[in-house]
Amino acid sequence: MKKLVAAMFALSLVILFTTCSKSGGGGGGGGVDCSTVSNKAFTADVNPIIQSFCNIPNCHAAGSTNGPGPLTNYNEVFNNRSSIRSVILSGTMPKMLTLSGSQKNSITCWIDSGAPNN
Repeated sequence: MKKLVAAMFALSLVILFTTCSKSGGGGGGGGVDCSTVSNKAFTADVNPIIQSFCNIPNCHAAGSTNGPGPLTNYNEVFNNRSSIRSVILSGTMPKMLTLSGSQKNSITCWIDSGAPNN
């Protein structure tokens, strides 16, 4: 009986965590070879993605208190780069939209290369 209860509890946790995150986002290892990613400059590549997918009303626009707060400029993005990398790779962000593999690679490779203000 104890084994059955433990199995049911474990299954409940799996279902809970699966339904609380966005489905289909995944791909959480970040195993891309960043030397092959050319679109990883902040100004030309990363910032337009952040501004289009994150800096929107009810998400991370000016005045936001969601998660890391606003992501409206380089300093705000830079200061939150670790959490941004994590949620991008896990597929839990952006909530209402989905980034392409190329967009995820741009952001994670920019962060992995030291997140320069370029």
